[in-house]
Amino acid sequence: MARLMLSLDGQILAEYNMNKERYTIGRLPDNDIRIDNPAVSGHHSLIINILNDSFLEDLNSTNGTYVNGKLIKKHAMQHGDVITVGHHQLRFVDSQDGEAEQDEFEKTMVITPSSQGEERIRRVGVAVDQAAKAVAATAPKRPGVPDNATALPKAKLQVLSGAFAGRELELTKALTTLGRPGVQVAAITRRAEGYFIVHVDSGKENDYPQVNGVPIGPQARRLNDNDVVQLAGVKMGFFES
Repeated sequence: MARLMLSLDGQILAEYNMNKERYTIGRLPDNDIRIDNPAVSGHHSLIINILNDSFLEDLNSTNGTYVNGKLIKKHAMQHGDVITVGHHQLRFVDSQDGEAEQDEFEKTMVITPSSQGEERIRRVGVAVDQAAKAVAATAPKRPGVPDNATALPKAKLQVLSGAFAGRELELTKALTTLGRPGVQVAAITRRAEGYFIVHVDSGKENDYPQVNGVPIGPQARRLNDNDVVQLAGVKMGFFES
């Protein structure tokens, strides 16, 4: 099933599954996808889904409808197309091609530690264990939950900016190493006390990943639901479920 990812300034605002034949986009409340912004016409654009194909049409809007930066009147949608309506973007994601893109995202951002990186990863484990112990020492005891409980909510990262916006990565491993070697690398680990992010390496001295706009520094930092991680130029949301 195809879907649309609505964003503004690189931040994902909403997601729409294309499970109907017609979707209108515009400022007025009767639209399927409402964008309440003066730059958007009352009824700005229309998407028609026919079998496995989707077609976009501009509805004589004041400011026009753009796909991948080009003004269009009618357009046959392709996976990865970015529709610009006013100041907002709608990224078209075709689920048939999404798995390949997910693989490409993982090849780009998810790192398999090499033998040369084993010492760094060992230091990561030490730093996270220290942070986890500090969290456990200060966290209030939860009624009915034993001290040695290890159950954690499931968690994922969702890309909020760049070419892979909308892609998701389930954090199922004890250690997930992310980033781009020579640019910025971090690790996210699962512990009984929660999920922690810690700096591994970067191309510049003291160039640390950020959480909610603040560099994490050399110590491990616990992640909380809805935190925004910025790593190697990519913004990702951390979500628990």
